[in-house]
Amino acid sequence: MKNTKNENCDKLIIAILQNDDYREVVENLNGNGFYVTVLQSSGGFLRKMNATIMIGVNHEYLDEALGLLKQYGRRTEMQYEPAGMPVSPLTMSSVQVPIQCGGVVIFVLDVAQNERY
Repeated sequence: MKNTKNENCDKLIIAILQNDDYREVVENLNGNGFYVTVLQSSGGFLRKMNATIMIGVNHEYLDEALGLLKQYGRRTEMQYEPAGMPVSPLTMSSVQVPIQCGGVVIFVLDVAQNERY
């Protein structure tokens, strides 16, 4: 059996992130040798869909996994917003406004026992 960073796990990372980001996060983690379990969840403003991922890791790889997750912290994106009062529906103008989006909430738990069957 191939040795992975999930072998002999003594830490459990629970990370909650926006549903829009989770595929890229999982691909990045998998590409770096971490295997994850994805749970769909909701919460926060307007009950927006989130993804909760669980990663069992050996303490030796904890900082590496956290570093990969931190890359998906809050970011600024530009969104178009209406500017002023429109003269008609066809002449409405818009401006780009920076908004905060994304983000990840991370919990790290100690694992007392880990079994695989």
